[in-house]
Amino acid sequence: MSRRAPACSGAGLEMPETFFEDHAVGQATEGGYKYVDKREIVRFATLYDPQPFHLDEAAAKQSIFGGLVASGWHTLAMMMRMLVDHHGGRLAGLGSPGCEQIRWLQPVRPGDILRFRSECIETAASRSKPDRGIVKTRVTVLNQRGEPVMTVVTIGMHRRRPA
Repeated sequence: MSRRAPACSGAGLEMPETFFEDHAVGQATEGGYKYVDKREIVRFATLYDPQPFHLDEAAAKQSIFGGLVASGWHTLAMMMRMLVDHHGGRLAGLGSPGCEQIRWLQPVRPGDILRFRSECIETAASRSKPDRGIVKTRVTVLNQRGEPVMTVVTIGMHRRRPA
């Protein structure tokens, strides 16, 4: 039996595109599944966050983490991949001006299996650009024990439904 969790993918699904108007405050969703691989932790850290507790098991054992852990930025990137896979490219997204309130709550370790829970917390139609709106979503990343390891508020720009 494989230790890897199934990837969540919307590929091949015939689902309608999701526009700004399809998001409502309080609307929640769950999904994803990302197996955290030790090699991937080290590869990401080597490229983007080369701190000893992300790169070297011996050094990580001597750190406050007591073992190898994923970079928080890696955790954020894994969350983004799960969100994109979950929505299967159906979002009428126009990018993002950023995110708010990133919190890394617990270390993410090799062998963890991550998933996400998200809730729409705010929507606002643009007054200056009537073809779009902003959707704020609170995302919680959880490990296999259901423990929150990260929270973030994402800010997405979405196309409005064509008339």
